[in-house]
Amino acid sequence: MFPSKRLAIWLLAAALAAPAGAEVLTIVTPLGARVELEATALAPGGIIVARLAGTPGVKQASLDFGKSAVRLGPPGSGLEPFGLVGLDLDLAPGPQAVSLTVRYGDGRVETARASITVGSRDFPQKKLTVAAKYVTPPKEVEERIRRESELLNLVYSIDTPRWLGDGPFALPHDGAMAPNFGERRVYNNVPRSSHAGVDIAAPAGSPVRAANSGRVVLSRDLYFSGKTVIIDHGLGLLTVYCHFSELRAKRGQNVRKGDVVGLAGSTGRSTGPHLHWSARLRQSRVDPAALVGRLELASAAQAR
Repeated sequence: MFPSKRLAIWLLAAALAAPAGAEVLTIVTPLGARVELEATALAPGGIIVARLAGTPGVKQASLDFGKSAVRLGPPGSGLEPFGLVGLDLDLAPGPQAVSLTVRYGDGRVETARASITVGSRDFPQKKLTVAAKYVTPPKEVEERIRRESELLNLVYSIDTPRWLGDGPFALPHDGAMAPNFGERRVYNNVPRSSHAGVDIAAPAGSPVRAANSGRVVLSRDLYFSGKTVIIDHGLGLLTVYCHFSELRAKRGQNVRKGDVVGLAGSTGRSTGPHLHWSARLRQSRVDPAALVGRLELASAAQAR
């Protein structure tokens, strides 16, 4: 291994183990290819933005992190110069392998490897009381639940290769947002899955807006989440809006940031009117609050 590669990997591993809010981190290969990494938080629910710096001769760079594979390319390559990696809310703390493969236009290929440390994150527990049918669904809806689960798995697997967003993300509603991402939910004294989003106070009938531009990939009434809209922003990132009283967007529709996609309500498994807002990044459940203000993709998108 070249000394320069050892130094770059050592610096990467040390810096990524630092607290959230650390500066941009860079992987530099012996031939000078550069990929910058910026994490909203190196803990479950965090998002890593990978950017390909201006490196002459690079045809494509591939970043492998766990089960995620991100491909980056310079302008004109058909790829974006940036990509996203999600740290699932159930990701175990500890070292995670990172592999960078760079391909040059002249046929040369080089690889760098590193290990970054993902920290732990404590999630609270909350007890809620809901209608019994949402804890132990009756047999006549079991088939519906199974079909909807398969549909959601298909939707969450969407990985559009180009970025569809427009600048930074905005909150979909101006109500107070509860810091309850990852909350361990107990419904009617029965433990259930973790809360994969945040709840935003939203009076019934108030408009909910798209947090960023994209394409609507689902708009329908689901058993557990009620009337739901899912927007694909590209690069494997989707935002999810649940419990609407009324749907205002159709599947296949292109929406702009700020467009009304539904009216707040309390459909599905809900204890009262509010907006459940969540985000998926290649199946990883990430904290949607990390998208707002701290995830800067606007400059990268303009650079392509």
